[in-house]
Amino acid sequence: MRRHRHHLTVAAAKSHAALLKSGISSPTPWNQLLTAYSASGSGLAAARRVFDEIPRPDAVSWNSLLAAHVADGAQSDAWRLLRSMHARGLAASTFALGSALHSAAAARRPALGAQLQSFAVKSGLADDVFAASALLDVYAKCGRLSDARRVFDEMPERNTVSWNALIAGYAESGNLAQAIVLFHEMEREGLAPDEATFAALLAAVEGPSWCFLMQELHGKIVKYGAALGLVVSNAAITAYSQCGALADSRRIFDGIGSRDLISWNSMLGAYAYHGMDDEAMRFFVKMMREGGVQPDMYSFTSIISVCSEHERDDRQGRGIHSLVIKIGLEGVTHVCNALIAMYSRFTKNCMMEDANKCFNSLLLKDTVSWNSMLTGYSQHGLSSDALRFYRCMRSENIRTDEFAFSAALRSCSDLAVLQLGRQIHSLVIQSGFATNDFVSSSLIFMYSKSGMLGDARKSFEEADKSSSVPWNSMMFGYAQHGQAQIVTSLFNEMLELKVPLDHVTFVGLITAYSHAGLVDEGSEILNTMETRYGIPLRMEHYACGVDLYGRAGQLDKAKELIESMPFRPDAMVWMTLLGACKIHGHMELASDVASHLLVEAPRQHSTYILLSSMYSGLGMWSDRATVQKVMKNRGLSKVPGWSWIEVKNEVHSFNAEDRSHPRMDEIYEMLRMLLQVAQRLCSSEDEEILVTISSDT
Repeated sequence: MRRHRHHLTVAAAKSHAALLKSGISSPTPWNQLLTAYSASGSGLAAARRVFDEIPRPDAVSWNSLLAAHVADGAQSDAWRLLRSMHARGLAASTFALGSALHSAAAARRPALGAQLQSFAVKSGLADDVFAASALLDVYAKCGRLSDARRVFDEMPERNTVSWNALIAGYAESGNLAQAIVLFHEMEREGLAPDEATFAALLAAVEGPSWCFLMQELHGKIVKYGAALGLVVSNAAITAYSQCGALADSRRIFDGIGSRDLISWNSMLGAYAYHGMDDEAMRFFVKMMREGGVQPDMYSFTSIISVCSEHERDDRQGRGIHSLVIKIGLEGVTHVCNALIAMYSRFTKNCMMEDANKCFNSLLLKDTVSWNSMLTGYSQHGLSSDALRFYRCMRSENIRTDEFAFSAALRSCSDLAVLQLGRQIHSLVIQSGFATNDFVSSSLIFMYSKSGMLGDARKSFEEADKSSSVPWNSMMFGYAQHGQAQIVTSLFNEMLELKVPLDHVTFVGLITAYSHAGLVDEGSEILNTMETRYGIPLRMEHYACGVDLYGRAGQLDKAKELIESMPFRPDAMVWMTLLGACKIHGHMELASDVASHLLVEAPRQHSTYILLSSMYSGLGMWSDRATVQKVMKNRGLSKVPGWSWIEVKNEVHSFNAEDRSHPRMDEIYEMLRMLLQVAQRLCSSEDEEILVTISSDT
């Protein structure tokens, strides 16, 4: 297509030069040149330049220029041009009116369409099939189907264009059944459907419930096959995919004699949409080797979404990224956004640095770009980075949506920066997202974690409580503070209001009973979750059950629960039991649990730290030395804990023996002063302890 347009441009330029030399004043060859420039893709500027050079422009000249404006998407300029034509008495023609109506349809301006309809009536063009079809298209595209139907019914003559406009209007509005009725009426009228007819119907096919209809349409496509082109075949691939019939999509793809890039992208997108990652990757390789086409941004967004799911192997994603750079699409917003999302989702190895490089390479950053980065920082626990990034978004006046608010509030929860969280809450209210499921859930979580259960409850009451998301967050908040009775009340209220329950609901409920020591109540929920409520037990439910029995000292029951699991316990389950062993000093069981943990998560430092602490507490120094030696041999060390403090809307972070803060000298000097004051206030016995602390500092 680009090569064809280039040839047209060269030919138009040669004709232009010849006309200028000839001095011909007749508008006909100039009009042909104007049309040639418009078709060549040279742009509206070239068409306008030619129009200004025409010695005596006629009605055709004006109509051609108007059509060039509409084709270029310059709708406002097109309407101004139409007014100039009207002043010259040139607007009352089928061509001018048709172009103006196409412009109104493209801009979704039904009021302008109604004005043009009045003008058509005054000009005697209301019964013209081309003008009426264009008017019908305006109303249909603007969703005013009753007006479109009235125009259609009043037409003295109908053509394929008018039928297609009405069919497309009903299809796009979601009334596919009525669109199909019109399709059959069109056939009975003796008009054969064309590519536009089938494209409109196929684009509206969505979901398995339309599979039977899709088969009927496919039969019609075969019937009219000689008159239909590649556009319909490509649309059929996507339509079958929407129905879940991937085999039929592939059958159509394989039956296409001469495929274009859209054919390959449609099939690739179908595999990616249905999570058939391996098939999608093999198909992409086939496309590169045999397709004879170069992947575009649609190809890459599909295959990058596939790589995002392959967290176990990030080499695929890096390979695709290299190909993106080689082809020169790294600066394209949609492609780069997909890469950012891919790197942000890799949790096994944090790859936010790679995501940041993609972000910085973007020429045009949109809301998705910013939100993907912010969400990535938040999900990886890089909360300080997330809040710094959020402040940067605010300073750049980037529109904050529900995803950004949710991520920022979660980071405030992690750092316990309540003041900043309250400020973000104010922005949430101003932006109208206070009732959004995920934003309200994040608000509840933040306030609960900060111990502000009253504020958490207020956010809950203001939320849209039709889904389980805010209920689950509120239950977790009360559960973490040991208020099991309120959690039970919330659960019963969910049942009364018929709020859909999910697996998270029961994690919160069992957690509440675990923290409150209500073993019998928690045990009953575990035993009746699937039979009474239809929610199968997951790994996290078993972990909660182990915690329930472990906190109560019923370690045998906790172990029995693990042995009854229908799937292999993960590290989280064993770590929960190991923590219970530490609380109750059950060293024999702890050693057994540790052996499982060292298999499931051999590089999890917390296992070794917990074992080492238990051995120290029981005076088992040789065993402690053995654990520490294993840690050293495996290159593991204790990850230092961090503390955060918020001062004047800025978050400061510290860890043990940390001297990286720019005001470190002032901080330690103040600490020495506080210790000296404390020494004077304490007894002599406490003084010895403080002296020791002071010397260590």
